[in-house]
Amino acid sequence: MLEHQTMVATAIFLITYAVIVSEKIHRAVAAFCGAALVIVVGILTPEDAVHFVDWNTIGLLVGMMIVVGITRETGVFEFLAIKAAKAAGGQPLAILASLAAVTAILSALLDNVTTVLLIVPVTFAIARKLQVNPIPFLITEILASNIGGTATLIGDPPNIMIGSATHLGFLDFVINLTPIVILVHVVTIFILQLIYRKQLRVPAEARQRIFEFNEQDELKDIPLLKKCLVCIGLIVTGFLLHQALHLESSVIALAGASLLLLITRKDPEHPLAQVEWPVIFFFIGLFVIVGALEHVGVISAMAAYALEATGGAVLPTGLLIMWVSAIASSFVDNIPFVATMIPMIKEMGALGAMSAYDMDFFWWSLALGACLGGNGTIIGASANVVVIGMAEKRGTVIPFLGFMKVAFPLMLMSIVMATVYMYLWYVLPTVPTILIVLVAATLVAVLMSAAGRRLVRAEADKVRETA
Repeated sequence: MLEHQTMVATAIFLITYAVIVSEKIHRAVAAFCGAALVIVVGILTPEDAVHFVDWNTIGLLVGMMIVVGITRETGVFEFLAIKAAKAAGGQPLAILASLAAVTAILSALLDNVTTVLLIVPVTFAIARKLQVNPIPFLITEILASNIGGTATLIGDPPNIMIGSATHLGFLDFVINLTPIVILVHVVTIFILQLIYRKQLRVPAEARQRIFEFNEQDELKDIPLLKKCLVCIGLIVTGFLLHQALHLESSVIALAGASLLLLITRKDPEHPLAQVEWPVIFFFIGLFVIVGALEHVGVISAMAAYALEATGGAVLPTGLLIMWVSAIASSFVDNIPFVATMIPMIKEMGALGAMSAYDMDFFWWSLALGACLGGNGTIIGASANVVVIGMAEKRGTVIPFLGFMKVAFPLMLMSIVMATVYMYLWYVLPTVPTILIVLVAATLVAVLMSAAGRRLVRAEADKVRETA
């Protein structure tokens, strides 16, 4: 009987995964149908299915979606994008770096899908003013959103899932991942400036058109913005302290959303409509399907095989997790992949009697591999698919291979950098390693920024000479 259930659960998982990857049916529908099947055929009872759903992840997503949905009504995100473009002096290469910085920071503080939804329309407006191809900006923003989202607990759905499944809090993600994220971001943007420098040459009069934008016009509701900023500040403070307060991150997010709804006195119908319910039900379905695999012992068998392949040694096992996650997340959405990996890594820890320090090494490896790996192809992460769809609606097509030709080598470069970082993180004492990498990241950021500014000035001089 158990063998029969194992085969059925595995078949349901593989078929659901294949349908999600094919995009023939909406992924939320595919995941929900798969979840219904494992209950209907008797692999899980309804009570078991509810138990396997990670409600902390669901609560955190819903709370942050409500807050972002209300905040976006103020126009503050468009304001920031235009402000960044004008601060770059209308220089396309500098604008590319500025928009990338805004995208990365907002992706770390909000989430990367919401960020690109807000930044992409402004990007098209800026590209039209400059009369340049928007594709370099769009590809840069995709990469920056996934890199920036890697830095925090709430920046990318895989991190939300990892944080909810472990003892790791918001501050843990910031301390352990932000140093390498800064380094990866700066190096990536500098290389993109080199790649696109010839495509982004514009005459001086085109650069001046950027200053026709008035960022103040984008701020639609200042009183609402003040209330939103207060609530976001309280939520971020709550995230920083939630372990000391013994509160789940979902409680902080939902409490902040409740407070914002209360002080804005908004009809809850509109903010709740802003919640991406298909995403929520996609997560619920995935948790149930993966729970079925865990229930019948498939996850335990996979964990035992992985440990056997690496001899149970922590360092090669962690690096294997990172590289497999990165390559897999390039070709399939990283959310279902991480949903499968989390129980497997927990089982590996139990089978290998790993210490908490060793388990943290696995979790950071998974986070870096899955989040950065999403940059490999246009289907690697949700933010990628969203940008591609928005571009197509505006008549701009980003080819799969065209994107991959630029993004995949940069993704591999980021994973190599992350591998070195994780090796140092494990071999050397934790705090000194992080400080060393943070100092190195700061130095590289300064050097790369200076090189980028020289590159921008050189391109501007060429334009003036041509004129």
